[in-house]
Amino acid sequence: MTPIVVPAVGESISEVQISQWLKKEGEWVAAGTDLVDLETEKASVQVSAPVDGILVKILKPNDQFAAVGEAIAEFQPAAKTAASAPSAPAPSSPAQPAVVASAGTNGDVRVMPAARRMAGDLGMNPESIPGTGPGGRVLKEDVANASSGRSVPAVAPVVVSPAQAPVVVPAATSIAATSIAVQQGSQNRSEEVKPMSMIRRTIATRLVRAQHEAALLTTFNEVDMQPVMQLRNKYKDAFLEKHGTKLGFMSFYAKAACEALKRYPAVNAEVRGNNIVYKQYYDIGIAIGGGKGLVVPVLRNVERMSFADVERTIGEFADLAKNNRLMPEDLEGGTFTISNGGIYGSLLSTPIVNPPQSGILGLHSIQERPIALNGQVVIRPMMYLALTYDHRIIDGREAVSFLKTIKEVIEDPARLFLEL
Repeated sequence: MTPIVVPAVGESISEVQISQWLKKEGEWVAAGTDLVDLETEKASVQVSAPVDGILVKILKPNDQFAAVGEAIAEFQPAAKTAASAPSAPAPSSPAQPAVVASAGTNGDVRVMPAARRMAGDLGMNPESIPGTGPGGRVLKEDVANASSGRSVPAVAPVVVSPAQAPVVVPAATSIAATSIAVQQGSQNRSEEVKPMSMIRRTIATRLVRAQHEAALLTTFNEVDMQPVMQLRNKYKDAFLEKHGTKLGFMSFYAKAACEALKRYPAVNAEVRGNNIVYKQYYDIGIAIGGGKGLVVPVLRNVERMSFADVERTIGEFADLAKNNRLMPEDLEGGTFTISNGGIYGSLLSTPIVNPPQSGILGLHSIQERPIALNGQVVIRPMMYLALTYDHRIIDGREAVSFLKTIKEVIEDPARLFLEL
């Protein structure tokens, strides 16, 4: 029997969280196939089967924590035979597979972990519930909808009517998610308690640290996006044909930010003890929505990257983020950050800096608005910009001038090529 242990995933990382098991107990797995997703405080990593064999027993189920070097499963090297086929799994123990496949009207239906737990608490068969998630996945909402209008079985953790005494929830016996179903008439009121993920805990710690340690202030401006939009529409087809990637707005903002950082180096600096460290390179983090939430992979040396390099790298990071394949080194470092809340519909916000950085640029929705231009009222596609900065080392004049530089470059993109 070979133990599957948590590998070393980073110099400062001593603990991981089991994100989801990709294989079931008793399932035969080929060498090199991913067995489990582990979530660290920085990114997700995968542990693969060392050789051909059978995943005999899962020691750490989903959502639990494990130390680096700790055994999380037992693995038996074996050649593939009829007896080791997935159709004859070993009896299940404490673990619950994160994704369970079964045949349905929509092909393979995947039951998500939270949905499986809720279905078990309600005494329902999750494989029989139609899924509305991507690829027919059964979501927690699908279980709640399927249970609406039917009585909750006696095996549910807590079931009360309005006339009964208040619900008393027993202390949780494990850190796995706990579902509590309460029926009042025909209304299903359920709660789910889950441990905060490693990444979310890290994000929370860093944001609170920024609020406590830095003197944060936000300044605003607005930019006319018409010049960039016209330039993009004119060359987007030729750009795609030559470089194999789409021309977006983020490359313009990354290069504009690089130019502004050169002019105002304090925005690219950090406080280190009683010293100010000025960075002579420009590693810009780009906030991207991923499978585990918002992540900020870093583009290294943006000053040396072309527009195509920026767009291609962002696209690669976005694909990795969606599949939880970003590595810790992809997220480390960074001297400045750009966050585009506009893709989610944000009109205006005050972003929080990512310590130990001293500035973050917030982009927002593009909206057509009337503006005064050369004595005339015209309709233009406008975007609000926000710069949050650490007032300990960045003066208001520098912050306003930095944002004004971004505005000037975006409204006249030729400045990028003429170095004006």
